[in-house]
Amino acid sequence: MTDVPVEGAAAAARAPAFEGLTPAEEEELRTELAKVEEEIGTLRQVLAAKERHCGELKRKLGLTPFDGLKQNLSKSWHDVQVSTAYRSASSTLEDWNEKLTQSEAYKKTQETLSQAGQKTSAALSNVGSAISRKFGDMRNSATFKSFEDRVGTIKSRVVGSRENSTDGLHSPTGVGDKPPQDNAPF
Repeated sequence: MTDVPVEGAAAAARAPAFEGLTPAEEEELRTELAKVEEEIGTLRQVLAAKERHCGELKRKLGLTPFDGLKQNLSKSWHDVQVSTAYRSASSTLEDWNEKLTQSEAYKKTQETLSQAGQKTSAALSNVGSAISRKFGDMRNSATFKSFEDRVGTIKSRVVGSRENSTDGLHSPTGVGDKPPQDNAPF
């Protein structure tokens, strides 16, 4: 590292003056620069104080940052909607939509999809009716009737034995002498 003389350090820290400036003009510009930088610092302090005051007022009024964001978004969306580009694009899309919905291909596709929907609905209705009919047939079958009778017999034996019981056993539900209600589907 080289040694720099003390008086040369101050001169080295200063940027070289613009050619053609006299030392007096240079000093005047440096003084003005210092004043402007000082004013900028002061303005930053004033701005920070104003922002704090603004925040306090918003807090007292119950306004939240979300409210401000919502208001900014609403204004931005409004600005977009009234812009020339948006209106032009919207108009173009409306024209395309009108042309598309009036085309033969669109009309044929719409008609085909409508018919397909109607046929699907009818098919599903038929399937539901067939399933319902099969369940009805199954319930009326001899096998189901036999099963239903056996379940009924077993149920009456279990409920009947509880009613006739004298061994001091009580229902786990604590209902006592009342038999449970018969809500069985059989």
